[in-house]
Amino acid sequence: MKRLILFTSITVFGFTQALSFKAQAQNAEKQNQPNIIVFMVDDMGWQDTSVPFYKETTELNRKYHTPNMERLAAMGVKFTQAYATAVCTPSRVSLQTGMNAASHRVTNWTAYNENQPTDAPYPGIKFPSWNYNGLSPVPDTPNTVYATPIAQLLKENGYYTIHAGKSHMASYPTLGADPSNLGYDLNIAGNAVGGPKSYLGTENFGNKVKGGYTPAAIPGLELYHGKDIFLSEALTLEAKKALDNARYLQIPFYLYMSHYAVHAQYKPDSRFYQRYIDEGLSTQEAQYASLLQGMDKSLGDLMDYLEKYKLTKNTIIMFMSDNGGLTLVPPRGGKAFTHNLPLKSGKGSVYEGGIREPMMVYWPGVTQTNATNDQPLIIEDFYPTILEMAGVKKYQTVQKIDGKTFVPFLRNNNLRDTSRALVWHFPNNWQEGQKRSKEYKIVSETEGIGPSSAIRKGNWKLIYFYGLRKTELYNLQDDIGEHHNLVAKFPKKAMELTQLLNKKLAEENAQFPTDKATNQILKPTFN
Repeated sequence: MKRLILFTSITVFGFTQALSFKAQAQNAEKQNQPNIIVFMVDDMGWQDTSVPFYKETTELNRKYHTPNMERLAAMGVKFTQAYATAVCTPSRVSLQTGMNAASHRVTNWTAYNENQPTDAPYPGIKFPSWNYNGLSPVPDTPNTVYATPIAQLLKENGYYTIHAGKSHMASYPTLGADPSNLGYDLNIAGNAVGGPKSYLGTENFGNKVKGGYTPAAIPGLELYHGKDIFLSEALTLEAKKALDNARYLQIPFYLYMSHYAVHAQYKPDSRFYQRYIDEGLSTQEAQYASLLQGMDKSLGDLMDYLEKYKLTKNTIIMFMSDNGGLTLVPPRGGKAFTHNLPLKSGKGSVYEGGIREPMMVYWPGVTQTNATNDQPLIIEDFYPTILEMAGVKKYQTVQKIDGKTFVPFLRNNNLRDTSRALVWHFPNNWQEGQKRSKEYKIVSETEGIGPSSAIRKGNWKLIYFYGLRKTELYNLQDDIGEHHNLVAKFPKKAMELTQLLNKKLAEENAQFPTDKATNQILKPTFN
């Protein structure tokens, strides 16, 4: 993998590269392309914000302070039914490729080193051979999906492309582990790392030696080693330097601002931690809340930057999380599986708590202010949407695009489509769910942490659990908490959705687990 190069000033660009960017800028000027910021948060739940995404403000909303998320919500539209996948890497690969997880087959999180499947054992289940090495920009890398990344297309169409923060799309040393190989002109602190060893500059962000790099630690922020600075702040400062480059070159930018927050291992962000202690939160929850508010400050700092340089009216901001909020104890405090209420469960599950995300979009001149939209969307939809926003119309990819543009729903906030079916495919077992649970069987049966597939169409959602050989059916309009399994009451609807789920998975050429005893392939069934 390439060594990370951290650009901190304009002078790093050579003469030839500068000319190339100037030529791109002239092309972009003709198209009047907007700047685009995709602000991605790690492991942030639907309720981890003072912005209410439910029909009412909840106790969890009152628990957190995210004033800049409130500011963004007032500027644009919040989507109350936006979805990712149950764990991080599948979502990130879907965003970069426009593919559903069933299609790209990076169905679980990728380990730092290559060729290390991350599935925890599950009784009686054998998992399929999935793409555990992640995303690749070249063909023929074993156990990877070869695809055309979105940043590459934007770069080819006049954009200065910036990656800041967590990448976690492929294992080291495959090419996809370095965002510089995925179409990003500049990579700030991104590699195969999934979670930070430390958020603290005083701890060198997990690197053993000040100014050096330790494998599986945060790379490339040596400037801040030994300093009293939080990781979210350091990433934001470097991202703003990158935006300075784009302004100097007079070229539109695409910033993928991908925070490591709020992933465990938790550390208190001293700028905000004491406030939550004073408000009565436990140590663990105060640490988590301070991580959230530090992320929120980063969002506000970027918005302030846009205002300072008069870029707000030509910059799109998209806010999203990569999976549902972590709700295991430890590392969270309090009672397990209560942190995403009224949604059920959390990260690692295809119940709503594991896949429904806080999403907002500000598109100047297009989106309404202070608007709410309940159109169901899914993470692969970002790919065609961003390209349409950027005016990229004729493009070729090596992969089939599963995502659907949601630009029509941004242009017309009253538009709704209930005919589309959304699909989740997780023929895996999230390792953390088993490691952190003393009663894993209870967790797997009641909280949905285990191999599963799901489909949503309209207000109906069906889940099939491969380990339990069990089908569950819910009407989300009446039962957002997925408490009442309606299979027995509506068997025809359950059969209809089971057949549709199998049809969709077959179209994506999805892989399935097998029964260890019979070696039979397990597929969603309804008896």
